[in-house]
Amino acid sequence: MTLRLDYMKAAPAGMAAIRATRDYVAKSGLPQTLIDLVNLRVSQINGCAYCIDMHSRDLLKHGLDVAKLVLVPAWREGGKLFDAREQAALAWAETVTRVAETGIPDADYAAVAAAFTEKEVADLTIVIGLMNLYNRIAIGFRSTPEAAK
Repeated sequence: MTLRLDYMKAAPAGMAAIRATRDYVAKSGLPQTLIDLVNLRVSQINGCAYCIDMHSRDLLKHGLDVAKLVLVPAWREGGKLFDAREQAALAWAETVTRVAETGIPDADYAAVAAAFTEKEVADLTIVIGLMNLYNRIAIGFRSTPEAAK
């Protein structure tokens, strides 16, 4: 796979704006492992090899057990591997990412709102939206995953 466009070079100010949002998320108070789990799940849904590779590596680097990592796509069947907040965040990530299909039902919002504060729900939704943006950039311009280099 060949990179179609060096988007960092073509739109440095745009990429800086995206990085500013990423920096906000990093300081939001949400646990980094939770952010990475959500980023991984969103990337799996979107089929973004570059981001799946990157966030899997990040999770492993931060000590996530391989058994948990491989069950992210099937987290509902993961039993106690995923705590209540992780489950709520992953469910929210799925419904928000698939907005055209789900319409993000009230029940889905109620579930995430029961596990997180209003600020955390807002920040979590920013994480999801940002990851969807990154997926579209990486897929659209054919970013090569580290594992494939």
